[in-house]
Parts: sequence; C-alpha cells; structure tokens
Amino acid sequence: MSYPVVKITGLRKQFGDHEVLCGIDLEVHTGEVVCVIGPSGSGKSTLLRCVNQLETPTSGQVILLGVDVTDPHEDIDRVRRHVGMVFQSFNLFAHKSVLDNLTLAQTKVLHRPKAQARQVALDNLAKVGLQDRATARPDQLSGGQQQRVAIARALSMDPQLMLFDEPTSALDPELVGDVLAVMRDLAQAGMTMMVVTHEMAFAREVGDRVIFMDEGLIVEQGPAAQIITAPQTDRAKVFLHRVLHPTEIDDSELGQTEPLDPKLDHAEWQAAHPEAGL
Repeated sequence: MSYPVVKITGLRKQFGDHEVLCGIDLEVHTGEVVCVIGPSGSGKSTLLRCVNQLETPTSGQVILLGVDVTDPHEDIDRVRRHVGMVFQSFNLFAHKSVLDNLTLAQTKVLHRPKAQARQVALDNLAKVGLQDRATARPDQLSGGQQQRVAIARALSMDPQLMLFDEPTSALDPELVGDVLAVMRDLAQAGMTMMVVTHEMAFAREVGDRVIFMDEGLIVEQGPAAQIITAPQTDRAKVFLHRVLHPTEIDDSELGQTEPLDPKLDHAEWQAAHPEAGL
C-alpha cells in the first residue's frame, strides 16, 4: 500500500453558524485519482480548499505530503509548492503571454534559471497540445485553451498532487472534452489527483475512487464504477439518477397525481382540471 499523500482526520469547517464540513475522514494515496461528486453546497469545493489551506479548517487535521498543514507553526507555502490547483476560473495574467504565465512562478518561487523555466513551460504546453500558442495572450484563446494553459502552469511547478475544482464547469460544452482529455492523460501518467466534478463519465472512466458528499458529509465512497452505476445509499441513488437522467421527472416531486396528457389541448385540459384555476 502506498503512503497517503493526503490524510484528513475529523475535518470540520464552519462559516458563521453554518457547518459546511461535518467531520471528514479521508486518505488519498500516491497515484490515486479520487473524484468528489455531490449536489451544490455539499462541501466539495470547501474540502478541496481545506486540503491546500486556502480555507482554514475550524477543527480537525490535514496531513499533506507528510506535513501537518493545520499546524500554525508549519510553513504552508513550502508545502504548497508541491501542490498544483486548477480552479473553475482560469486565473491567468491577462497582460502576459502564455509562456510568461508559465515561467513566472518557476523563476520567482522555484528560482529556476529563465532558460530552464522556458523549456519546462514549452514541454508542458506540448503535453496539453498548446505548444503553438506560447506567444499568445489569454484573451486570444478559447476558454478550453485557457484552462489547458492553467493546467500546464500548474504542471510546470512539478507538483506531487493536483487538485481540480470543477475545472470544466465554466466552459462551453464543446470545449469540455479537450480539458478532460488532458486530465485523463495525467491520470494515466500516474499523477495523484483530487477532482471535484459533475462529469460522471469522466469520474467513472478515470477515477480510481468516487466520493459522494451531501450536507458536509461523505455519504458513500468506493470504486468509481460501483458508485456511479450501483450506489448503495438512497441519497446517492437519487442524486445520480437526476444527473444521469436529467429529462426524467418524478411526478410526485411536482405534486401531480397523474402525468399530463399530451393529447389534450389547453381548453380540454382546463375543463378536465378545473382545480388548476387557469
């Protein structure tokens, strides 16, 4: 068994009176791809941000790459150098070229010589299929290309762990595939990844493990194919049914006692349902 890259114990996070994370216990091991799914507001993104200490937990412990990052005496920036994070928004410097976006942190944080940083940047742009856009500025790229640049920028720091917070949610549907393909390649290359996503096909295909969260708790977790296709808990079953079959509507949820008859025109429907008051 590989050692845990991330070990979370009793993690709680509260915003005012609202507890967003309610005691999370979780381990992520070297080379593992863990996909976190669940409804909006379930605590998925907060969990990811607590791993990298972009949010300070209310209580609990997060050990990241062997370091207790919840210890206030630890140098969190030293640990963050080994963790790449990709957000919903691209967070690229609009006034700098793609190449400059990739070399800035390398030279400032890792103190790499400019020539080495440039070569690392070009190599990572090649990995995401954008080596020919090195001189472009972000506003000259599509959303999908900008997100791939953001991934290449994170890879240029030689991370041991990659965190993805719904990286495709802000993209046009036709651009999603290119970003997911890059993430799939990273997984196949052995990168340790935590991915908050609504892309169920990606989670099933690429994830080693899927975690389903709701109301600040891990409700269910297990092998990706099992959780996506045969969840065990009622809450996970309802969520996944709604996500995988979005056009199917449960009449009981709408308060209807019978489905609407498409053969009736509006006047006939009014006559048949005077209680509607239309």
